[in-house]
Amino acid sequence: MIKVITYGTYDLLHRGHIRLLERAKELGDYLIVGVTADDFDKTRGKINVQQSLIERVKAVEATGIADKIIIEEYEGQKINDIIKYDVDIFTVGSDWVGKFDYLKRYCDVVYLERTQGISSSELREAKRAISIGLVGDTEFLNKFYKECVFVNGIHVGGICTNQLHIMSDAIKKLPLITSDYDELLENVEAVYIRTLPENHYKDIKKALMKGKHVLCESPVTLNVDEYEELSELAKTKNLVFMEAMKTAYVTAYARLLLLLKGGVIGEITSVDATCTSLQSKEDTYRWRGIHEWGPTGLLPVLQILGTDYREKRLAVKYADKERKRDIFSKFSFVYKNAVASVKVGDGVKSEGELIISGTKGYVYVPAPWWKTDYFEIRYENQNDNRRYFYQLDGEGIRYEIVAFVKAVENGGKHAYIEEKVTKTIVRTMEEYAAEVNTVII
Repeated sequence: MIKVITYGTYDLLHRGHIRLLERAKELGDYLIVGVTADDFDKTRGKINVQQSLIERVKAVEATGIADKIIIEEYEGQKINDIIKYDVDIFTVGSDWVGKFDYLKRYCDVVYLERTQGISSSELREAKRAISIGLVGDTEFLNKFYKECVFVNGIHVGGICTNQLHIMSDAIKKLPLITSDYDELLENVEAVYIRTLPENHYKDIKKALMKGKHVLCESPVTLNVDEYEELSELAKTKNLVFMEAMKTAYVTAYARLLLLLKGGVIGEITSVDATCTSLQSKEDTYRWRGIHEWGPTGLLPVLQILGTDYREKRLAVKYADKERKRDIFSKFSFVYKNAVASVKVGDGVKSEGELIISGTKGYVYVPAPWWKTDYFEIRYENQNDNRRYFYQLDGEGIRYEIVAFVKAVENGGKHAYIEEKVTKTIVRTMEEYAAEVNTVII
């Protein structure tokens, strides 16, 4: 019996996929199909896959062509699979010619011509062509624009800024460059907003009133009433109003939350997060430190322990007597059965780690934890310790963009950050401004 093996993502399964599978089956008597897992796809740059792994496996299974379906989860697995299943022929599409010649020492390698005129990338592109405009006066827009390139179907249609001189050459070539926000809104379907937080409310409201989807950096507003108004407005108009916080979309962070929910370290008793940076130059468009780092530091506390805390206190240190620039803040939370601390600073430096303590063990996420690809679960018996590694590209920004596009396609549904978490972050920023339960140090 001649065994054949092939691999693919099989996202949005189409006739090209089916024809390739049929031709692969014709090469032998038994066909093994490897469907690539989501995390492994990310290492190959496919961060915008539409369907879940289960959906893609079921689609391949439904063709009735494969005799066996396996999951491809890591680099180098092909060699192991070929040996394990005693494979005679490895085959893949001709667009990979030469890429897998190293497998010839283990079996025959055949490159098959692909069906012309159709691909999953083209289907995704046609399905989700969203024109987005960039809004703000910060160099961070350069980074966001660069990550948009990796997401099929999203097109940066223009920028609204008063600081064009700090933008990249690529941004300066956009079809629309303006300082008139209304003009930008007339020419795009969605906007990414990174203006000063005190301007977020009016910028988001104007976009929603004009029927545009909104992705806005956190904190999305500095007032709970304003947030609730914008949230209701977006729902009424069937628009996406989504909080941009790249950490929430980092694969390692998302997997960590799932492990914690499964009780991997027992009952969680404390969460301690630190986010700091040193900024040497003054900037007219610079955010307050608590606005820059506060939402990120608060995220794991609110997502792990929840928003129903008993007590919250804040200590703030300012760089000047007029309290114009905060350089360090510490939040202290008390829950029914747990405590938490969040240290953030823009002008004070500390180890940017995340530690989550439980009754069975603890999680250690090294600095910078907010864009990690690695964490450890540690126990009393060090032999039981586990290390977890996940692919990270673009600091989570490109995954954030993918989530935004999917939310637009799914009618506004997005679950990475719950509304109650966003609302609590906004309330915390509001209480900071009013100095509620606050000590100035």
